[in-house]
Amino acid sequence: MTTHSYHRYQLYPFWDAEYKTLDYIYEDFNDIESIQLWTNQGYANKFVGAMCDMRSPQPSWNSRFIEIFAGMGWQDIGTSYYCMSTGTILPTHGDLYLKYVELFNLQGREHTIRRAIVLLEDWKSGHCLEIIGRPITDWKAGTVIEWTGNTPHMAANIGLENRYTLQITGHVDD
Repeated sequence: MTTHSYHRYQLYPFWDAEYKTLDYIYEDFNDIESIQLWTNQGYANKFVGAMCDMRSPQPSWNSRFIEIFAGMGWQDIGTSYYCMSTGTILPTHGDLYLKYVELFNLQGREHTIRRAIVLLEDWKSGHCLEIIGRPITDWKAGTVIEWTGNTPHMAANIGLENRYTLQITGHVDD
């Protein structure tokens, strides 16, 4: 039986609104079984949100995030910025890290992978986040939610303003 947990902590916001002007693109969610399940459950097919990952230019201050997480022992750190527009949902799921495992040869060492979500703005009405069945609301810019492996979580924007987050992925020595 897998035991899931997460850590919540706060970073002092050092970034500006440059994340709002990134070249966001839409990519399909990479787990077809989850998409089929969600569709059968009645969810509309507006999953994930728009992403700007390391294949595209990142904000001028992105390297500071990498330095912070490297200072916590993370290796091979990747960053992806997300913009969830009104009506976008990502139902409860656990991350698979398929490309990350392949890129860094982590087969059999998936338990060393860490993921963190940095909430780039203060909470706004309709912005949803849940991890292991626990809702998180009323956050402040710089709130970080960090977990290991396939910890179940969800996100949604049923509000009227875009929801911006930074997703950070890395791994630690086991």
